[in-house]
Amino acid sequence: MLPDVVAGLLQIAALLILLALAYRPLGDYMARVYSDERDWALERWLYRLVRVDSGAEQRWSGYAAGVLGFSFVSVVLLYLLQRLQPLLPMAFGHGPVEPAMAFNNAISFVTNTNWQSYVPEQVLGNTVQTAGLAVQNFVSAAVGMAVAVALVRGFARSATEPNSGRLGNFWVDLTRGVTRILLPFAFLAAIVLVATGVVMSFSAGLDVTAVDGAQHTLPLAPAASQEAIKELGTNGGGIFNANSAHPFENPNALSNLFEIFLLLVIPVALTRTFGTMVRNTRQGTVLVAVMGAIWGVFVALAWLAEANPNGPAAVAAGAAMEGKEVRFGIPGSTLFAVSTTGTSTGAVNSLHDSFTGGAGGIALLNMLLGEVAPGGVGAGLYGILVLAVIAVFLAGLMVGRTPEYLGKKLGRQEVTAASISILAMPAIVLIGAGLAIALPDTLSALGNDGAHGFSEVLYAYASAANNNGSAFAGITVTSDFFQTTLGLAMLLGRFVPILAVLKLAGVLAEQRRVAPGAGTLPTDGALFGVLVGGTVLLVAALTFFPAMALGPIAEALS
Repeated sequence: MLPDVVAGLLQIAALLILLALAYRPLGDYMARVYSDERDWALERWLYRLVRVDSGAEQRWSGYAAGVLGFSFVSVVLLYLLQRLQPLLPMAFGHGPVEPAMAFNNAISFVTNTNWQSYVPEQVLGNTVQTAGLAVQNFVSAAVGMAVAVALVRGFARSATEPNSGRLGNFWVDLTRGVTRILLPFAFLAAIVLVATGVVMSFSAGLDVTAVDGAQHTLPLAPAASQEAIKELGTNGGGIFNANSAHPFENPNALSNLFEIFLLLVIPVALTRTFGTMVRNTRQGTVLVAVMGAIWGVFVALAWLAEANPNGPAAVAAGAAMEGKEVRFGIPGSTLFAVSTTGTSTGAVNSLHDSFTGGAGGIALLNMLLGEVAPGGVGAGLYGILVLAVIAVFLAGLMVGRTPEYLGKKLGRQEVTAASISILAMPAIVLIGAGLAIALPDTLSALGNDGAHGFSEVLYAYASAANNNGSAFAGITVTSDFFQTTLGLAMLLGRFVPILAVLKLAGVLAEQRRVAPGAGTLPTDGALFGVLVGGTVLLVAALTFFPAMALGPIAEALS
């Protein structure tokens, strides 16, 4: 047991060192990308092609129209790619994806959820995987980053400046996110993954002879390139059904550590980008400290729960190893699980359904917090900034003073937009899960009954509404009901908060910046960090405690 503990602590230490080394240079680089007034030659060509004026900035409504319009077209094109798959090259004999599944899958990848209700290697050929899903892995991540940067500009700009009320240009932010950040870093990451043993092939498969003489074909895929953006863009959709537990996607402990680093690095570094763009890097330091504290506590709790199970078989084995790869063990599995559910990635290297009640509850709670520890690419930053607005508002109520954050007063419009953003996800999760539980057919779709079965349903809708995409995997969601309702949960869970965030950004950008006074709450110190962290936990505790008590808490205590 002791070697596992030492190995786990060394993994965490190595991960924190890598993140610390990347934090400042990557964060400052992304700030320069979104602040640069010059366009690259390739970008200018793209703007001419789609007739975009890169110098024209948009108000929040125009920015939102760009986000919604681009996403709608993306859903339609991805749906058609799946339905027309037999006509495409490298289909490898796969037929058209059935309508309900194609609908669910198109929404899933466009919303950066990457929820998969099918076996990828048995349903999709390489053309749909690369030209459809992999492309959405890039652009859906870039959309989230663009929305986050728009909110940061709302805080950074003032009514006294020439660009008052403007949030930038969505098409420029989208293009730069892809061409200057995601593409080059994903290319480098793919090279590293190939070096660690991840498969990279456009072949249909490899014929092998088993020890009993039987012939089998092992499916192959361009896994390294798609694995890179799957993690870097906090997407999570697997090329193979076993996802990041598959040896072709994640062959060893080194690749496992690097993939965890990839899914954390941009959300973590974006807090530095925020601090740089608002000209106060300590503001970003406070936010990353809150994210890191929640992540660290959850890693410790999940590891403790898995290393000290309450089931007789697991106790005899010394740990809850069911559903986990021996390549990674308990430390590598729990570290991945907490990181993936805290970043809206959804990739898995172990079966969350096999986790103990305590560890499974941590994975579920991580999503129900709103995935802000550290959250998805872009979504984590704008999510925790919204919670910071709520925290400042609560502090203002306690002292009887108009709340201010970064020189902007938080009045009715600002707090309303922030409230809609944080309340949308709980409403979607609880209504969806409640409706599913009320239907008699749901019982037949569950792999378990009782508290664990309830957790499976709650986890599914939490994963969809938070655009995570991971699953307990103990629930069958191929019926039209689940395909449709989970698709709607992904759609509403993505775009209702985005619209509220962009409205908040627009209102903030129209304000004059006010000088801090004697009663202004300092927001760049430890006290504010505690207040934000407490708000994150308080909102989730008040909203989801009854549901958690019926599921993972009841299971953990049984």
